Amino acid sequence: MAEYSEECLNTFLDLQEKLFDSPVAETLDEAEDFLEECMADVVDTIDDVRDYLEDMGMDTHGMTDEELENASEIFPLPSGKYLIVSA
Repeated sequence: MAEYSEECLNTFLDLQEKLFDSPVAETLDEAEDFLEECMADVVDTIDDVRDYLEDMGMDTHGMTDEELENASEIFPLPSGKYLIVSA
């Protein structure tokens, strides 16, 4: 069972409509359950985001760091890390 920081959970709650048409979670517990179901990951850098997406089969060649950060499944965290939600 993964444990997500309060920072991850709050960021996901605040920005979930970036990825979904309507909210999928309303509380911290619901957000944690959802992220666990999706097997969401937290990575340290934008380079780690690029590597993760490439490992998942996405062609990120030619994408800027800003374009990666704006991808619907990428949630930049205030700490500088990134939450990746594969829906």
